[in-house]
Amino acid sequence: MNEFIEKYVSLVDFLADFLGNDAEVVLHDTTNLDKSVVAIRNNHISGRELGAPATDLVLQKINDGDDFKNPFICNYRGVSISGKQLKCATYFIRDDEDKIAGILCINMEVDKLHQAQSFLNSFLGTPTQEVHSEQPSETLSKSVKQLTLESVHKIVNELNIPPERMDQDEKILVVSELNNNGIFLIKGAVSEAAHALKVSEATIYRYLGIIKKK
Repeated sequence: MNEFIEKYVSLVDFLADFLGNDAEVVLHDTTNLDKSVVAIRNNHISGRELGAPATDLVLQKINDGDDFKNPFICNYRGVSISGKQLKCATYFIRDDEDKIAGILCINMEVDKLHQAQSFLNSFLGTPTQEVHSEQPSETLSKSVKQLTLESVHKIVNELNIPPERMDQDEKILVVSELNNNGIFLIKGAVSEAAHALKVSEATIYRYLGIIKKK
């Protein structure tokens, strides 16, 4: 664990005790992205354990580098291991050079609140309003394999073309999106991406070389 996040460990217990069992609190060490979770409470929400990898959102913000300066992100959408909707917040811990050294996250289950809201709206005759947000979303993954496969599947679903029917340009597009999202910052992600796209690891590296030249 790096020195910049050590003082935040006690905050994990403090926040979890205050917010209750419906709020998962997680501390990430971003100097070790493939095993970034160093403290966690109420992990029944995501199913993650100590040593779990960084999330897709964490990787994306680190990959953005100096272009990302926000101290925190609040009230964005997450998805739990069981598919439940989460209300999330992330605080970025920075080192002396203003680089992201760690991340403190709160992931709160809100299904009960939505059910209560729906009941009250029905009882009061008030229509439920859909909220459209520009905030990012986050998927809480238990392993590098799950993180990579979920990221690949998300992009493939948007293309609506199964990997076995993709041509080279389409597969390069998927790899480019994964690269932009910081997935390849995680050890083992190349292997998992190759398996999902039904190509060799060497092919993934070749695609990354093409992307870099462009």
